[in-house]
Formats: sequence, C-alpha cells, structure tokens
Amino acid sequence: MLKKELRAKYKALRNQLPESDLEEMSLDIANKILTLPIWEKTYFHIFLPIIEHKEVNTEFILHLLSGKDKEIVISKCDFESCHLVHFLLTDNTKIKKNQYNIPEPVDGLEVPTNKIDVVFVPLLAFDKTGHRAGYGKGFYDKFLTECKPETIKIGLSFFKPEEKIEDVFENDVKLDYCVTPNEIYEF
Repeated sequence: MLKKELRAKYKALRNQLPESDLEEMSLDIANKILTLPIWEKTYFHIFLPIIEHKEVNTEFILHLLSGKDKEIVISKCDFESCHLVHFLLTDNTKIKKNQYNIPEPVDGLEVPTNKIDVVFVPLLAFDKTGHRAGYGKGFYDKFLTECKPETIKIGLSFFKPEEKIEDVFENDVKLDYCVTPNEIYEF
C-alpha cells in the first residue's frame, strides 16, 4: 500500500477504537517496552500524544522512564523549517497544545540531537521491514536522520505491520523496533 492509503486506513481504524481499549493497549505497549535492551541508555526522546487522534498514550512510558531516572526529552515543532526542537522534560516544564493539538513544551533547556540515545516514534502504520508512515509532514524523518547512527528508534502502534509500504523514500529512516500491545517487532 501507499503511505497516503495507509494514513487513511489507520486513521479510520484508530477512530473505531473505544477509549477504554486505548488505555489498556497503551499500558500493554509500555509493559512490553520493559523487555527491550534499552535501559542502560540515558537520554530518551518521547512524543506526547495527540489525544484527538487516538495516539498511543505515552504517559505509562513516561512513568517508566521517570522511575528509572532517565533524562526525558520532548519536542516542539518549528513549522517554518519542519524541524523539531528538543527540550529536557523537568518538573518546571510548561506544556501547551499548538494549533494542531500537539502538546509541546513552551520552552526549557534545549537538548542537542546527538545526545539522544532512544527515540519513541509516533506513526500511523509500519511494515515488516521497519518502514513507517507518519502524518506526512516529515518532522520525524528529518529528526531521525540527524540522530547518531546508534540511536535506537522504537515505533509504537496499536496494530500489526503491513506487508510492505510501497512508496518508501531514500531519506526515510527505518525503525529498530516497533512495539504493539501483543508483540515486539525487531528490524
């Protein structure tokens, strides 16, 4: 399938998920993440979910990271350059939704991309080779190309992989893992 078709398909599938299932499946994903070989790392980048789009609720993962004393990094979108600016999440971080309902830090201590060890990647769909389809703006593709080669990229999805995303681009960065409520896929 093409990314455009996948976006439409998975937006519709997400919209059909009952709220109670979202929480349970998000918790299942967080519990699976505990088994990944990532816990010796320090800087973890995580997205804050767009509730209106029924994204994976990353609050459970945030609790895990906090409980393990990890440095948690969140981003703010720069819509002019289509880049993400990264900030350390602290007790003093103020979060505000932007015009697309994306929760973002207002400001804070900026973290350079080369410090980030693990990235939890939002997505709409992924395939069996580790490629993903996001919302199509390219923020995460740009961000992931700026990361260190050894940065671990982990997609989070409520659904199983597609066989193949047909329109993969040269600068699309593959995931290392994708975690679903029932399984961890390694690429």
